[in-house]
Amino acid sequence: MKYFLSFLLLLTLHVQAQIDPKAVTIARDSFGVPHIFAKTDPEVSYGLAWAHAEDDFKSLQMVALPSKGLMGRALGKDGVAGDYAFALFRCREITEEKWNTLSPAFLRLAEGYVQGINDYAKAHPEEVLVKQLFPMSLKEYIASSVLALTIFNGGDRALRSIFANNVNPLIDYDKMGSNAIAIHPSRTTTGEAFLAINAHQPNEGPEAFYEAHVNSEEGWNALGGLLAGGPCILHGVNENLGWAHTVNFCDRLDIYQLQMNPKNADQYMFDGVWTDLEKKKIKLHIKGIPIPVSRDLYWSKYGATMKNEQGTFAIRLGANMEIRALEQWYTMNKAQNFTQFYKAISMQGLSMFNIMYADRNDTIFYINNALMPLRDPSPAFDWKKTLPGNTSKTLWTKFYGISELPQYVNPSNGFLFNTNHSSFYATAPENNLLASSFSPTSSWEVNHNNRSKRFLELMPLTGKLDFDQFKRIKFDRQFPAVFEFPYSVDSLFVMKRANYPQYDTLLRNLQEWDRRGVPESKGAAAFLMVYEKVSKAMRGKDSRALTMAECEKLLQDIQDQMMKTYGSTDLALGDIQKLVRGDKEFPGPGLPDLLAPEWGVATANGKRKITGGDAYVAMVRFPKQGLPIIETVNTYGASAKKDNPHFDDQVPLFLQQKTKPMTLDKAKVLASAKRIYHPGE
Repeated sequence: MKYFLSFLLLLTLHVQAQIDPKAVTIARDSFGVPHIFAKTDPEVSYGLAWAHAEDDFKSLQMVALPSKGLMGRALGKDGVAGDYAFALFRCREITEEKWNTLSPAFLRLAEGYVQGINDYAKAHPEEVLVKQLFPMSLKEYIASSVLALTIFNGGDRALRSIFANNVNPLIDYDKMGSNAIAIHPSRTTTGEAFLAINAHQPNEGPEAFYEAHVNSEEGWNALGGLLAGGPCILHGVNENLGWAHTVNFCDRLDIYQLQMNPKNADQYMFDGVWTDLEKKKIKLHIKGIPIPVSRDLYWSKYGATMKNEQGTFAIRLGANMEIRALEQWYTMNKAQNFTQFYKAISMQGLSMFNIMYADRNDTIFYINNALMPLRDPSPAFDWKKTLPGNTSKTLWTKFYGISELPQYVNPSNGFLFNTNHSSFYATAPENNLLASSFSPTSSWEVNHNNRSKRFLELMPLTGKLDFDQFKRIKFDRQFPAVFEFPYSVDSLFVMKRANYPQYDTLLRNLQEWDRRGVPESKGAAAFLMVYEKVSKAMRGKDSRALTMAECEKLLQDIQDQMMKTYGSTDLALGDIQKLVRGDKEFPGPGLPDLLAPEWGVATANGKRKITGGDAYVAMVRFPKQGLPIIETVNTYGASAKKDNPHFDDQVPLFLQQKTKPMTLDKAKVLASAKRIYHPGE
């Protein structure tokens, strides 16, 4: 009985008392960015959830809906795939299995965040997309993060590939990308470390960056960007250090084709033995369809398993074997020096993302971070392709340790950078790691891209850099001298205009183009059309140059499209590409794979609407004394609500590539805040 009572006491102590909203202060600055203050970390996380919900409650719900199988109810056929993926990848089951790996400190933080979301939903029922979503439980919240990381790691592409009966290698080197740059104090004119935080994300929705500042009396003071559902800063800066993420495309995922029993469709061969697939049914609820749709779910020793016309395939990746990603980010938030930061990333709870780091103590650092499988090095298996799913030789169960991943600390030339390109070109040539030093089964990136080539054109290998130069590099809108695309369009630039008079305007604009992606550039407008048509036509094909015949057809297609949509082929980039926010439309700068890029989609009227690109930008200096000096800008503003004055108030800054000053200084924030309140007021 004594031990039973002790257990009950421990259980009671674990349950966090309900947070009083009056213990949380939200201060909105002149741009509406929330600065959240409280005594404890959980109280601050509560305030973060509340502030984010005030600005974009829909996106927070979009992340959480699959955890209760409600995405189909909210979005119909467009959303039901999220419910299916959540069940297929066993996000709920892995959360239950790994629950005890989460620390009490993080659980308290997450409890505060979940209470904040639930309290907001209760106070604003008119904004709830599906009433069954709330209240959300702590385990549902963590499980939703497992799905999010699984999707980020390529799980969605794998699902689409199998559904489409088109199973191919899944390393998808698109040109959307992100930037991260760290400069050592020895290379700056002020003796400060510089850090550029610049992930290129969608402009709207759950994957758009939300800016916030969190500050508790428990040593947590951080500012930066987070995505919907983040209970802390996902990349940003605290009082002593900062970090940036870019997506990495190393091979973290495998697809296996199972050898099925011709006499039993639910058995597969494994090490010479017919083995039963685990099988269960899921009911998918779809908005507008009164009867739930039933689907079979399969699981093999390799993981999530699906059947299609090609056969039976399994998807294996580390992201749905781990639930501590949010806890690792929280621990990174709280680190006060490089030793603590490295210990935080050594958790390996975060299954992907390059990490770029700088601090006030003369350390810059970069790691190609991944839950990278320890694979059989035998030449019998090509890990870039679909693998045999009938042997334990292809069933990896362990990952490389953090120290075994490609990484750099304080290279002698004093700079590190990543633009989603190879980590073997992360700095000056003499200090770069060798790809041959790492296992080929990991398929670490080995390519440059346009942004990495352009950065190396701009970054001096010697001498000192001032902060204005640093910002000009980050905001550069020019391609390198030689394009770095997987397909060559150089033939367009040597076509003799006299031989193609019908395309004279297009060819003149292309061939006289200075390769800058600015709104007034006519060459940029023509090249955007070239890029989009060629990238679509060549996607998944071997690298090669366009033939003259292909160039001529391309010009004809572009001319036809321009004339149909605009009535002219003599157009500037800003004529055909628009940054749109609400009912406002602005000439749009940027091209894919520039250091300051933009990309978009065609609208109903044929014009191009920018949907993503430079996104949230933070430029940071780390003086030896005092707080970091921070400048930021976001694409639109702090709020996703049209009637909010901060819906689009950062657009002028963004278009002019200007920044706003931000601070971690609580006194300064409170002294200049435009509104100070408690959640619910």
